[in-house]
Amino acid sequence: MGSSKRLLVLAVVAAAAVVLSGCLVPRPPGAGTLRYRDVVFGAPTVTSNLQYGSAVNSSGVNQALLLDLYQPAGDTLTSRPAIVFVHGGGFSGGDKASGVAPVMATDFAKRGYVTVSINYRLIAGPCGGSNLGGACTLAALDAGHDAQAAVRWLRANAARYRVDPTRIGISGESAGAITAALVGMRGDDPGTSGNPGFSSRVSGWVSISGGLPNGVFASADDAPALLFHGDADPIVPWQWSVDTTKALVGVGVPVFIQSLAGAGHVPFGQYGARFIEQADYFFYWTLDVAHAQGQPPAAARAADARLAGYARSASLKRYVPRVARLRATHRRYVR
Repeated sequence: MGSSKRLLVLAVVAAAAVVLSGCLVPRPPGAGTLRYRDVVFGAPTVTSNLQYGSAVNSSGVNQALLLDLYQPAGDTLTSRPAIVFVHGGGFSGGDKASGVAPVMATDFAKRGYVTVSINYRLIAGPCGGSNLGGACTLAALDAGHDAQAAVRWLRANAARYRVDPTRIGISGESAGAITAALVGMRGDDPGTSGNPGFSSRVSGWVSISGGLPNGVFASADDAPALLFHGDADPIVPWQWSVDTTKALVGVGVPVFIQSLAGAGHVPFGQYGARFIEQADYFFYWTLDVAHAQGQPPAAARAADARLAGYARSASLKRYVPRVARLRATHRRYVR
């Protein structure tokens, strides 16, 4: 998937070495204000309650799946990267218009992305703490399928909403983070929640207090990941993020983890600015937005020069062959 992948591919060694202590995503280079890295727009244009699919919920009812669309106000570009944001709530509550998801959707739209905050199927009982299996597992899988339908919706409506279908990521907190992990790690299981015929795969995923138990589903073709997790989380075990990171490292997938000492569940009030900044840098690299439509040539040159330095690193260069495979995959998709 181009030079964007190179940084994360090469950084996998460093991530493996700091699984328990954390690893910062480097700030993308470039002088002045840079779209996607920096805020360049005011309040976004929001279109609420667009239907992106439908699926049978736990009550046996065919539920309409809705999202809110955020677009940079006054933007004239015709092909823009996109990010799906997924709210938390223990798979039994929460909403696309409240909590962390709309805050991050707004922020990234101000940076130039098209973003969506989605609702998905919920169940009656809360999940978390000691209640993490059974119906909660099925609810998580359903949420993953719904979010994949949202990814496909962006591709199906790329022309209408001026989305670059080759540059799509996903992010979530709590249940939404587990959902994002499922989308990033289960691209081969798209579900049937809507928009068939389009790819469900993303180029990167961000998890705030999520992960998967024992790193289940990790495979070599998973999307790169950035995970945040407090080591005092009483709702979703911190170990899930650690195990997910180890599993991804084990199959050669680029991954960053930032373990937050003493922090609880989704500590957005304490770490919100860091979450946004690091997710911003992460998506800049993994979605290769330095080479996106409308970016100045200097942005691409600066990113390429920085990445070339990583390729010359004695400890990291053995991951360079993976870049060629990722680029070949990206070229096939673009065609």
